[in-house]
Amino acid sequence: MSTPFFPGFKVHRAELGDATIHAEVGGSGPPLLLLHGYPQTHVAWHRVAPALARHFTVVAPDLRGYGDSAGPGGDPLHIHHCKRTLGGDQVRLMKSLGFDRFAIVGHDRGARVAYRLCLDQPGVVSAFTSLTVVPTEAMWRRANMDFGLKAFHWYLFAQPFDLPERLLDADPAYFLDWSLRSAVLRFDAVTPQALAEYHRAFAKPSVRHAMIEDYRAAASIDLRHDNEDLAAGRRIACPLQVLWSASNTARPDPVEIWRQWADHVEGAAIDCGHLMAEEAPDEVLAHVLPFLQRHA
Repeated sequence: MSTPFFPGFKVHRAELGDATIHAEVGGSGPPLLLLHGYPQTHVAWHRVAPALARHFTVVAPDLRGYGDSAGPGGDPLHIHHCKRTLGGDQVRLMKSLGFDRFAIVGHDRGARVAYRLCLDQPGVVSAFTSLTVVPTEAMWRRANMDFGLKAFHWYLFAQPFDLPERLLDADPAYFLDWSLRSAVLRFDAVTPQALAEYHRAFAKPSVRHAMIEDYRAAASIDLRHDNEDLAAGRRIACPLQVLWSASNTARPDPVEIWRQWADHVEGAAIDCGHLMAEEAPDEVLAHVLPFLQRHA
């Protein structure tokens, strides 16, 4: 049965023991995994997935705990929601579809899962596109007042259980709308249908808890994993493309940051806000398709 956001795609649910991953799969050709970010679901890709599916077998999952995927609650070390664990989910998802090696386009949290997977299991990823992200270690090291005011949720969600959960419980819909408005240059780039889907997911306490645990992991175990890789000299071996918002002038050149982590890096700025695949789908495709066709 086709799905409303991805015509011609089919729903696939991977039962992984400690997690269930909901995904939509469509197209033909080399496998391509699309990993969404906060506070979205796989629906974030609805403006680019059909075009990508003309060239690739596209797999668009909800990350563990997000959307219609499910997983365990938080743990003291945040292992259940660290990027290493979430990356392992994606490897098992792709194996359930018959793919041992694949390309990834990741946005926001999904890009953090993707680069961790590139480092942990280098033979699995053929090519990686990062939308709007530099490594977590670099984010924390370069954090300043501008970052803290714009991305205050990084600090809020890193607080111990259950302070952030209680605060978000007070008015989830308002918090979600505020978060999306602050992430875009044009709020109407998020279609009413996509917005309704994000609200449906965000209304679930389990989803909000998983998102918060994702950020707790970023302030603890994920940062430790990054520092361990830097100390050991581990690098991303596959070709890496980084795209970032031209409106974000608060950080140095993302290509230069990524060159500290990867051997092959290319990239460009796009004139849009943070939700690139929804705000500027044509521009994203114009960069991503040639890169993937060369390397995936």
